[in-house]
Amino acid sequence: MGELAIKIRIAEREYPMRVKEEEEERIRVVGKILNERLRFFKDQFGLQDKQDLLALVAFETMVDKVKLEEEKDSHGTDIGQQLSVLEDILSTVNLK
Repeated sequence: MGELAIKIRIAEREYPMRVKEEEEERIRVVGKILNERLRFFKDQFGLQDKQDLLALVAFETMVDKVKLEEEKDSHGTDIGQQLSVLEDILSTVNLK
């Protein structure tokens, strides 16, 4: 698959970029979500400054990212513990 030249509009500015065809839809969805979050913070807090709005969206995004990483680590630990229990059970069965 090739690359496409597209423009994404974020906070009333256009950003030209080249993306892989298979990534185009994802990139457009992200652009839409960013603009929705910018609108939410603008309406919620009455902010007009684009830099403040972008900072809030970036902050919210990083909070979500850290939360997902913590959950992923927690699930990984849980799975590791469950595998240890299964290994213990299997080793006792093999001994009999």
